[in-house]
Amino acid sequence: MGVAIRRAGASDRADAVGLLDEAFMADPVSSWLFPGEERRRSRHGALMAAFVDLAFAEGHVDIAEDGSAVALWWSVPAGEAHEDAAEGAAQLRQAVDPDNERVEVIARLTSEVHPTDRPHQYLHMIAVKPEQQGEGLGTALVAPVLARCDRDGRHAYLEASNARSRELYLRLGFADLGTAFDLPDGPRMWPMWREPQSV
Repeated sequence: MGVAIRRAGASDRADAVGLLDEAFMADPVSSWLFPGEERRRSRHGALMAAFVDLAFAEGHVDIAEDGSAVALWWSVPAGEAHEDAAEGAAQLRQAVDPDNERVEVIARLTSEVHPTDRPHQYLHMIAVKPEQQGEGLGTALVAPVLARCDRDGRHAYLEASNARSRELYLRLGFADLGTAFDLPDGPRMWPMWREPQSV
């Protein structure tokens, strides 16, 4: 596509948060997390900001030079236990929306299905401006990281939050890991794993 991708810095924080907020506002999982539209509009951005800050602190953020797409990545070592998952989920809820237990529930559920037996790159979130979705920006954004995974013999993991994104990840070499799971009275999520491809 000829889209320039670069590692984001602190000066890109507001753009990254705004893009994630816009792109995920109507996502099935975000709609489940914040069922009322007014509450979603008032609290959703705080959750996206928390995720961006975590990515800057513990992983990295890739962004399209024109600000049209962003991805949050973590490097997860083998044996990374999730013993602190309950505490982390509670802290996230407290920081984002203390009265909303669903913030804590989804953090615990995704942590429980996250594999710990092999080192991998974790694609936590990817967002493309709504008016530019379907133009190949998502692929352009993740391709460099997946190419490095292939060169280094490293695996990749994610949870797809809707059927459309799952189809994209299948095309990029991911496969369903175990079975999909449903959020309580909510939408389905698909844990997905990618083996390194031959180069």
